[in-house]
Amino acid sequence: MICKHRFICSIVFSLVFAIQSGTGSADDAMLRWSELPSIPDSLGVAGPIVGVHGDTLIVAGGANFPKPVWDNDKAWHDQIYVLREDAWQTVGTLPRPLAYAAAVSTPDGVVCIGGNDATKTYSDVFLLQYQEQTGEIAILPYPALPSPCVYGAATRIGDVIYLVGGQSGSALDTAMNNMWSLDLSQRENADQFVWREHTDVPFPSRAFNLTLAQHDGYHDAIYVISGRRQSGEEVDFLTDTWKYVPATKTWESCAAVPRCVMAAPGVAFGQSHLFVLGGADGSLFDQTDQLRDEHPGFPKQALAYHTITDTWTSAGEIPANQVTTVAVKWKDRLIVASGEVRPRVRSPKVWSIKPLAKSLDFGAINYGVLIGYLLSMVGIGVYFAKRNKSTDDYFRGGKSVPWWAAGCSIFATMLSSLTFTGVPSKSFAQDWVYAVGNMTIPLVAVIAVFVALPFYRRIDATSAYEYLELRFNRAVRLFGSASFTLFHVFRMAVVMSLTGLALAAATPLSPSQSVVMMGVLSILYCTMGGIEAVIWTDTVQTVVLLGGAVIAVVLLVSGVDGGSEGLLQAASEHDKFALANWNWDATNTQIALWVIIAGGIAQNVSSYTADQAVVQRYMTTPSQKLAARAIWTNAVLTIPATLLFFGIGTALFAFYRSNPEKLDPTATTDQIFPLFIAHEMPIGLAGLIVAGVFAAAQSTVSTSMNSTATTVVTDFLRPLNFCRSDRGYLRAARWATFLIGIAGTTIALLFINPDIKSLFDQFIKVIGLFMGVLGGLFVLGALTSRGNGPGAFLGGLVGAGVMYTVWKDTSVNGYLYTAIGIATCFVVGYSLSLVIPAAPKDLTGLTVYTLRSERQSSSS
Repeated sequence: MICKHRFICSIVFSLVFAIQSGTGSADDAMLRWSELPSIPDSLGVAGPIVGVHGDTLIVAGGANFPKPVWDNDKAWHDQIYVLREDAWQTVGTLPRPLAYAAAVSTPDGVVCIGGNDATKTYSDVFLLQYQEQTGEIAILPYPALPSPCVYGAATRIGDVIYLVGGQSGSALDTAMNNMWSLDLSQRENADQFVWREHTDVPFPSRAFNLTLAQHDGYHDAIYVISGRRQSGEEVDFLTDTWKYVPATKTWESCAAVPRCVMAAPGVAFGQSHLFVLGGADGSLFDQTDQLRDEHPGFPKQALAYHTITDTWTSAGEIPANQVTTVAVKWKDRLIVASGEVRPRVRSPKVWSIKPLAKSLDFGAINYGVLIGYLLSMVGIGVYFAKRNKSTDDYFRGGKSVPWWAAGCSIFATMLSSLTFTGVPSKSFAQDWVYAVGNMTIPLVAVIAVFVALPFYRRIDATSAYEYLELRFNRAVRLFGSASFTLFHVFRMAVVMSLTGLALAAATPLSPSQSVVMMGVLSILYCTMGGIEAVIWTDTVQTVVLLGGAVIAVVLLVSGVDGGSEGLLQAASEHDKFALANWNWDATNTQIALWVIIAGGIAQNVSSYTADQAVVQRYMTTPSQKLAARAIWTNAVLTIPATLLFFGIGTALFAFYRSNPEKLDPTATTDQIFPLFIAHEMPIGLAGLIVAGVFAAAQSTVSTSMNSTATTVVTDFLRPLNFCRSDRGYLRAARWATFLIGIAGTTIALLFINPDIKSLFDQFIKVIGLFMGVLGGLFVLGALTSRGNGPGAFLGGLVGAGVMYTVWKDTSVNGYLYTAIGIATCFVVGYSLSLVIPAAPKDLTGLTVYTLRSERQSSSS
């Protein structure tokens, strides 16, 4: 016991050290600018081709005015410079002097599009490739544009390049309202590797615009911002913003930029931000000749646009405003290379720009609340460790758990930390469409209470997969148990890794530190206390989870312009309460209502009938009647919880639409709620709600540990008579819990990926990949009397293969995975059962037909 206490103390010490060492700085600037070596041309150039190939920064061409700038004509250049480490090299020349071409970085090199020289505007397109072995530039021809173009801007989504705007000649009145696209995946197909003209462009002609690509919460989208155009004798300096979604082929008008930012370098950053790094506002456009060297230059202010809330805000003052150049991402920074700083004057300077995270000072009180909560969970494990005298106590709580606690445990297990972070982020970025899936839980509860529960209570199951052996054979039981074990090890890893990423925005802990802490603490109380420790910690965590969420809603509403009325207005204007998409599309383009309903029912049927983590709770209450109450308790709690967590997401949208300056450009969409917790909540409450996130994660992780240990011991060790006594199996259960926890935590550390755009979507896919087949086996066993062991086993194998293929080779929405798994396993299993003979089995009480007959016989 002394060793246990020492180990717990060491965990506390490590937690405090990690928190103290991770405290953020007090610098709240959005961007940090620093200089890199200037390009070799001492005058600098405007309109250079700027791009990245591999680890190499490329700057080519451009135009400038030799000094004295007001006495000389513009000169075009053809030199190609590269920067690999800290020094520039001249590595060749372009086919001709060229400037003001659009440029797009691709894995194969930098695509240069159009441009001009002193006499001509070009339609030529070519690729610049840096050859690392020789240190030279290779130039490869690409398909020419439909017409000459200069002063346009291009971007890329996947394999497709989009060029928008530009002039077909030297005069502004030749500006176009064009959008052309080139699919790079068609390079080997000459007939298809051509520029395609889009004829549905809704905005007026323009040049010197920005064209950027970013995710809008639903899809990757093209954003066209600002520019200038000729309108009769006048020049219009545009402030409009337009969005084009390739997946739906639709245009939409967005919030106007605060000022004209024509010719600005712009770049997408993170999952939902666009940075405009300067730009000309046109305020002194007609005074250039009078001001000459007295011209003050262009406004030295950067702007940030958030694609989800459709808001603009200042990104701070900037040291230089270099226009008519291209901003690019190079390594871990943003780059602005050379450009024009005032009429006729260029700069050779190259700027490295780093977006900064919001400073974080979690505070001693928050630390105290968080640590106190986590230690209390371990304390529960220590308490129940003394009560476990047998495997029945460890796995089923001696069938003495109150029904309401079992219900809370089911609720906490099924919702998990991804409800606390993933669901609000989903409704923040999108709408309430996914809420419909949760509303199928009360419907499925009917099946759980009147079909699944009687099966398991009748056979007095410890493992849900004992049913599969009685209904089919030992091989099907082992297949189901192994599939469940594999699923929950990966489920633990996914939950911990994704929660760790989300918590990185709310605490000084890194994702890896959060994962280790969640894993170690869950291992401690789960290994010691068994299912009772899990259930009672789940019950506490349910209170913390829902209580913290209610507090968050109140604080969010109070921070929205106009309060609750302002929230409802903002959400309504942006369709944030939408509940259905009326289409027949089964892909990820826009999830349809039928997909939500079919997927939701399938997921919940699998979870409430074939998931040991849920079924195990059915066996912890004294009677079947009380177990049914536990299921109904979970079903009832699901409704307000769904409204609450989807409501938090909508409130977050309204809050950050009112306060866009409080958004963190380095945060992912899934970190939006933890971001609010860390920066907007009062001291103490922030610690409590962060504890709620940990609580939700640990409820899932500890459940997976205990339920998986249950299947390992019950389905694999006991049939082999691995231990000589029940006490031996109790020790084996604790070791299994410990080792499974270690495995899940280790895999979680490998799974940490900050590029994931939606925790919710990834988690749904993991559920579908594994639980569809398990649900199919249960449906086959319960709803048919002709399904047999060989057919079920082969149906499970085919179902697993189909699920892998669907995940790997199709664009089917992950929400349908479970339904596909159930259908495949059922259809294949039943069909093969009709042609493959098997020894007859006593099915009394094992199908819906024989269970009903057994009840009738008992009543008579």
